Amino acid sequence: MTVTWEELGWERVADGTGRRRLPHWDCTAGLVVGAGTALVIDAGSSLAEGTRLRTEAQRLAGHRVTHLALTHPHFDHVFGAAAFAGAEVYGAVGVDALFEARHAREELRADAVGHGLDERAAEEAVDALAAPRHHVSGEWTLDLGGGRQVLLANVGPGHTAHDLAVLVPGSPEVVFCGDLVEESGRPQAGSDAVPSHWPAALDRLLDLGGEDALYVPGHGAVVDARFVRAQRDELAARFGVS
Repeated sequence: MTVTWEELGWERVADGTGRRRLPHWDCTAGLVVGAGTALVIDAGSSLAEGTRLRTEAQRLAGHRVTHLALTHPHFDHVFGAAAFAGAEVYGAVGVDALFEARHAREELRADAVGHGLDERAAEEAVDALAAPRHHVSGEWTLDLGGGRQVLLANVGPGHTAHDLAVLVPGSPEVVFCGDLVEESGRPQAGSDAVPSHWPAALDRLLDLGGEDALYVPGHGAVVDARFVRAQRDELAARFGVS
């Protein structure tokens, strides 16, 4: 039975493109539907949440999820990744080494538990977490078939040392920003942020999408270029960079 995006709690942003605001941390996951393909952007905060995302995405696409892009290595965006078995997984170069380092995995687990994720769920996700197979160092054009292509762009560092954006061409163009952009609160700069480069990363986002694009933040409502530019200027002032 065919279902609409709205019936499953998704927001349709453009043709064949939408996003889901997940509970608890208001983290965004995205979906781009191709011809016999489906790209999910970010995987949720646990294996259970990743499984729900995969199931919903497959119902909307009408076929299995074939690709997964991880915008940055924070638990609320990556802990569901193992639920996408068989998908081709993409991340910014360096995420693979991070996921394979014992101390980094322990930091991810501790961060998740510290933010309220059940300890057993956090341990389960860390145990199942695997490094992305595909490492994006610059830009990577992903062909989803049927004339649909998306651009994966390593635009960081900024929010983390490994920030990946996803540009979906069309009318309008859509840019999935990860946590480089946040609408529902002040952008969070943890110990792994690179504040001196963050404004430049937002400049690259604006270059990717342009003035008329829709920008999908990691948390909060879809925004426009003016919002991204204002947040860029606020971050530059906050961290004392140009």
